[in-house]
Amino acid sequence: MFLRVDRHGIDDGGRLILISQLVLNGVSIGCIYGLVALGFVLIYKATEVINFAQGELMMLGAFAAYTFIALFGLPYWLGALLAIGCLLVFGYLLDMVVLRPVLGQPQFALVMLTIGIGYVARSVASLIPGWGTGTYAIATPFSSEGLALFRGDGGNLVISEQHLSIILATVLLCAILFAFFRYTRLGVAMQATSQNQLAAYYMGIPVRSIFSLIWGISAAVAAVAGILLAPITLIDTNMGFFGLKAFPAAVLGGFGSIPGAIAGGLIIGIIEALAGFYLPAGFKDVAAYIVLLVVLILRPQGLFGAAIRKKV
Repeated sequence: MFLRVDRHGIDDGGRLILISQLVLNGVSIGCIYGLVALGFVLIYKATEVINFAQGELMMLGAFAAYTFIALFGLPYWLGALLAIGCLLVFGYLLDMVVLRPVLGQPQFALVMLTIGIGYVARSVASLIPGWGTGTYAIATPFSSEGLALFRGDGGNLVISEQHLSIILATVLLCAILFAFFRYTRLGVAMQATSQNQLAAYYMGIPVRSIFSLIWGISAAVAAVAGILLAPITLIDTNMGFFGLKAFPAAVLGGFGSIPGAIAGGLIIGIIEALAGFYLPAGFKDVAAYIVLLVVLILRPQGLFGAAIRKKV
């Protein structure tokens, strides 16, 4: 639930409530940016490949949830879990079948391959019966009505259950991923692979299988983002373009930093919310890319990334 008010004639208390409301709205959308950016970072950190099809994986996850929930009539939570599981398997197979044979080729070839995967995903999705080029919605157990977080003379600070669910789901998913990478043998093996592939191979870690699993986890995270975003923007084949706005979030946080991906997403979301209200029409759509240019000029490694220098 987004706040719509006249910016004129607001006292100091109302202005503070207004700014807080815009920031809160930006945080909820920024969580989606952060989850998609997290997929970018997970793949790049392990394989040094930038997956420009990450947005399309989010789109496929949303369509999978729509299929299970709306078309098959399954309960929301069961349909969402099945959709996430399907994308986990899809991401694993995508790396094993499509990307693994291209390993060792120039990075440019891999980048172009991921762009091609995105185009193919959109085209195939538009041809699947029940999907097509229409716009669809998922019935969720969350209400779009506002919950008052603060009441004052200057106005009320509210958040809808849908936006609150996005924030809580993002926090929960980040905690699960942190525990997985920190305390499980498989998670530690993934970290070792991302830090030094050759050393991980000599230690007996199946590097190629780890790569495929990372692609699977990245696709599953994208599916979560798509499911959370679906009630707000609805589902269509162009939903994947949302991922292009998550790319600046990954760069802002630092492309090798997992916490940076979430922080970058939150910053981009807040900037977009403020720009959409205070700046002329059109600035909201380009705000993320303006931030990207500024970051590349002032701090190319991002806020949480480490600067790497090569001595010649």
